[in-house]
Amino acid sequence: PGGRHLPSSIIKGRTRQITKYWQANGRLPVDVFEAEGAPGAARMLLLSACDGQQAVVSRCESDPQRALLRIQLPTRPDPQAYADWTWVECTISLPPTVPASAVLHLPTLRITGGKVRADAAYTHAVPKARRTGHTVALGVDWGLNTLLSAGTARVHDDGRITAPGHGAQFRTAGVLAKQHRLRRLSEHLHTKADHYQRLIGENGQHSLADRHQALRDEIRFVSARRSNLNDALAWAAARWTVDQATAAGASVIYVEDLRSMEAKGMGRTMNTRLSQAVRGQIADHMRHLASEAGIAVVTVPARNTSKHCPRCLTPLRHRKAPDRPTTAGWKWAICPNQSCGWQGDRDQGAWRRTAARGLAHQSKTVIDKSSKTMAIRTVVDKLETKAVVTPTTETSRKDRSKTGPTRPHTSRPAPRRRRAPSPAARPCGPAGKRPEGHAPTDRTRLLRAA
Repeated sequence: PGGRHLPSSIIKGRTRQITKYWQANGRLPVDVFEAEGAPGAARMLLLSACDGQQAVVSRCESDPQRALLRIQLPTRPDPQAYADWTWVECTISLPPTVPASAVLHLPTLRITGGKVRADAAYTHAVPKARRTGHTVALGVDWGLNTLLSAGTARVHDDGRITAPGHGAQFRTAGVLAKQHRLRRLSEHLHTKADHYQRLIGENGQHSLADRHQALRDEIRFVSARRSNLNDALAWAAARWTVDQATAAGASVIYVEDLRSMEAKGMGRTMNTRLSQAVRGQIADHMRHLASEAGIAVVTVPARNTSKHCPRCLTPLRHRKAPDRPTTAGWKWAICPNQSCGWQGDRDQGAWRRTAARGLAHQSKTVIDKSSKTMAIRTVVDKLETKAVVTPTTETSRKDRSKTGPTRPHTSRPAPRRRRAPSPAARPCGPAGKRPEGHAPTDRTRLLRAA
């Protein structure tokens, strides 16, 4: 009475229900059950709320990839006693992603396509991700057209850091182009919808009201497509990164921290594409997938990772392409230090700098108390001087340096001679002559193309 013992949210919700019922029927509802519709339930059975007396799940002894679900179901629509219930056994095929040592939990049964599906949850032990003590790391650099560039770096006992490979790149030009088209379409629809809204104003019976509602429905549809595309792209990029770290035997993934990056000075289109990248989703999915393999994901400051040389920390000169060393650009980086002479793709140098910075600053890794994520927040100058990639002198191919003059090569190649003997006399031509063209010598008649 008086609502003294009810939260304000319940009073507000019930008031809205009563108001809606009054507008639809012209009178007040008799009780709460008349004010709200009948509750709906999904066609699924949550077995997690059952105890062991009603449902039990266990692995099959003969086949570990199959589970046996024993559930007690009624034999009549209105069970009255314990005799009206019986045990039913169901065999569930487990996907290969479920480890053999995992502990299964009671699933959720649902009907899809005329079949009963089981959403099974399981628990298994994973190695704990270490904060320090890493020797092999995977450095990841963000890009725009090339979404991710990654490679491994190794720290030796004497403190040297080497990069054993050239790295790899995760290219998604087609997906990013589709994402860009959907973004432009969404902007166009929003502009048109705003124009219709200004024309309609407060008039609910305007002739453009139906078209405006259709535009709003189309905007929701395009937004859902963009969201699904971003989510799929984020999962694919995270899966690729974790697979690279697992294949290289890395125990940590160092990622640039670009949360404070501001997209400006590169044009309206480029600034928008940079601002709407799915880096946050990729990092979250990366942590989720890496935790199962016991791999730590640490964010490092992104300052000067693409500006300085990974070998000598000298500011790089960026050019358009390796065959155009005098044309200004951003893709190709050249070290002006004559004693170093490193040059390579800008993104390839950035992941080397990221991995080396992370390995050199392992002692500065902290765990955020709220998000439980690992991060290196500051760059120490003393440690930064050690974050250089030492070039390796080992090579897998033999030395091909010139030791003498080059042999002269004629500009006219030698004619291609047949190894088959000259054919015998034939009716189609004089004896001892080869057939013209490239036809085989055992044919009695040349092909039309020959």
